[in-house]
Amino acid sequence: MNPLFSNVLDGQGGMTPPLKILALLTLLSLLPAIVLTMTSFVRTVVVLSFVRQGIGTQQTPPTQVIVGLSLFLTMFTMSPIVSAIQKDAIEPYTQHAMTEGQALDAAVIPVKAFMLRQTRQADLLLFYSATQTPLPQTPDEVPMRIAIPAFVISELSTAFQMGVMVLLPFLVVDLAAASLLMSMGMMMVPPATISLPIKLLLFVLADGWNLVAGSLLHSFR
Repeated sequence: MNPLFSNVLDGQGGMTPPLKILALLTLLSLLPAIVLTMTSFVRTVVVLSFVRQGIGTQQTPPTQVIVGLSLFLTMFTMSPIVSAIQKDAIEPYTQHAMTEGQALDAAVIPVKAFMLRQTRQADLLLFYSATQTPLPQTPDEVPMRIAIPAFVISELSTAFQMGVMVLLPFLVVDLAAASLLMSMGMMMVPPATISLPIKLLLFVLADGWNLVAGSLLHSFR
């Protein structure tokens, strides 16, 4: 073995324990960024924020509840990908059938496949044209440096499209309440005084949280 790598690699070609600890700490520090940019969290939290804004209840439900619900919905939608990573990367690595690099490459495959399923072709073309990179022939040839930003932009676009559909019914109620107050000459009364109870009643009667959560879950199929 080259003496230059003797302190980095062990006798089987894997990383030495100190380097493994360093890699684990680096991965843990990047975990929030991974959750925010490579999972369904972005779409979920944006849509739920639109729901709260449409109802007009300011801080109800609190931001912590919105983020917590988004995290658990993200865990639910990403569970098949986590299972694939467990089967294809973690288990072979713990059984010493793979090196760290091979396990990392195997773990990236299901994550990238999930992202590309949710990514619009126009967003991929944007980054390919910006980097002047030749177009890939297969999805496996798409590098992560292009797949990740294209996925985030696609998720934001999809989330805003769903947000518009969420806000429209609430906008109709707001307009109806404002028109009613103007027709009664009560222009000094804030429309939210009338519209807020009506929106809450309609949202509860329609089982709104169930509909929103179901729409989010089905959108990742």
